[in-house]
Amino acid sequence: MTAEYLSQRAEQHARLLASPDEDYMNEEQLEFFKGYLLDLKQRTMLHVDELKQQLSSPPELSDEVDRAQYEEESRLSLRIMDRERKLLPKIDQALTRIARKEFGYCLETGEPIGLARLFIRPVSEYCADVKLLHEGAEKHFYDE
Repeated sequence: MTAEYLSQRAEQHARLLASPDEDYMNEEQLEFFKGYLLDLKQRTMLHVDELKQQLSSPPELSDEVDRAQYEEESRLSLRIMDRERKLLPKIDQALTRIARKEFGYCLETGEPIGLARLFIRPVSEYCADVKLLHEGAEKHFYDE
């Protein structure tokens, strides 16, 4: 990504945040998030491919310390790859919600998720309050 591209994205980001509440999820916002999600999907897929390539051709290591370090780095790469693979279907689901003009609204309450939250996590399905409730329920479930 070029500096000019990033600058344009930042300007668009600021303009969208400054738009009135009644313009929430208008065509410009939906197009912005569609482009953002498509970029994220492409970058994620490329990163997964890079990680696969790295893991498929391990270096020759005769030193035990180097081998241990490589194995630890490989475990970390596998965890990252797993997380990114799980992100891809969420991106596709968000793109489907955009196509249906349902993007940006909590799946549980129907309330707006909010631009600030979507800029941070564009695959968000729930508003912050509902997400906190879900996480609290999960924590309670696992604490028992």
